[in-house]
Amino acid sequence: MDFGQDGWQVVAFHAKTDADVRADHWEVHPEAEEVVSCLIGKIRLYLRPERPGQQEEEIRLLAGTAAIVPRGRWHRIELDIPSNIMAVTLPRGSRLEKRTEA
Repeated sequence: MDFGQDGWQVVAFHAKTDADVRADHWEVHPEAEEVVSCLIGKIRLYLRPERPGQQEEEIRLLAGTAAIVPRGRWHRIELDIPSNIMAVTLPRGSRLEKRTEA
């Protein structure tokens, strides 16, 4: 993914394992919200706590459902089963950060 490009990016892909969605990394998009949709399968979208001591927010997405990640909010995905996923965002300025266990 080219995080330096301009314009909206629509990405649809098949993920077999958590490695395919970089479940061990947080991702953030400072320029826009991101729509994450589970097209086929079952995934969990996690939002990083905004304050110390809070728990990750978990959003379960079944086939045909979607969620909006607020602009500037760190997030990650884990799979329950192999899934087809679609994401739409402005990638400019996006960053990845290795997840550390709490």
